[in-house]
Amino acid sequence: MELKLERHPANPILEPSPYFLWESRFVFNPAVVYDGELFHLLYRAQGEDMVSRIGYAVSTDGIHFNKFEKPVFAPKSDDELYGVEDPRITKIGDEYYMVYTAYSPRGVRIAMASTKNFITWKRYGVVIPEVDNKDAALFPEKINGKYVMFHRIPPDMWLAFSDDLVHWDNFVKIASPRPGMWDDLKIGVGAPPIKTEYGWLVLYHGVQNTGTSRPIYRLGFMLLDLEDPTKVIKRSKEPILEPEEDWEKFGGVPNVVFSDAMIEYNGYYYVYYGAADNCIALATIPVEKVMKWCRE
Repeated sequence: MELKLERHPANPILEPSPYFLWESRFVFNPAVVYDGELFHLLYRAQGEDMVSRIGYAVSTDGIHFNKFEKPVFAPKSDDELYGVEDPRITKIGDEYYMVYTAYSPRGVRIAMASTKNFITWKRYGVVIPEVDNKDAALFPEKINGKYVMFHRIPPDMWLAFSDDLVHWDNFVKIASPRPGMWDDLKIGVGAPPIKTEYGWLVLYHGVQNTGTSRPIYRLGFMLLDLEDPTKVIKRSKEPILEPEEDWEKFGGVPNVVFSDAMIEYNGYYYVYYGAADNCIALATIPVEKVMKWCRE
């Protein structure tokens, strides 16, 4: 069986605000966690200076969000001169760890920060110094005594391992683009993985070469072995979400659906995604339907 996400009728759920200069042009690529009472959403935003900052919004239902007027995370070091981008959040212990892309004249690299309240942050700086490396997401628990993190060395998806969340090594390539398919150009992790009885459920994005300067970004699922996440059990043959609405086809970067967030809530997986690098939307799918796909 092939799976399809269903767009929420309230879409888009978050749009740029002309009143806040730092996010007056684009809001996109959100990270979301649910703490049992509130949905916490961190999102990438750009204003007229086109520097990426991270905003914060909260919700009681996961659909209607209230935004803070100022960014909660902004460039602070030489490694972030051009922006902080594409956050992904994982709760480990009693802290929320955010891995993000630090963009500067040195290139794009993976950096990390942690928080308990989404307002004050402890910064760890660049944690994987290799240039042109992004699309990072942490597993929510240790596996075989090691912390595990997705990252991307183009065009493939990789894992890295650590004893302390700061020093990473043992890079292992786990998946590559598939010629002739919807993810034939490059791939990268979407949301942090969700543990199921069948394996680690991974949302990922795949990019298709259209033969033009405008490739298409779509979403799919991947299932990894619980004990050895370098082993891919299965992978979506067809995309679960692709650009169809006008606001997904036209925007800052056309033909893009790109997600950093998938959570389980009330029997559904909620997938929050950036649409054409312009606004933020929500799509859902019943958990049981995905579990059936995992079992097959």
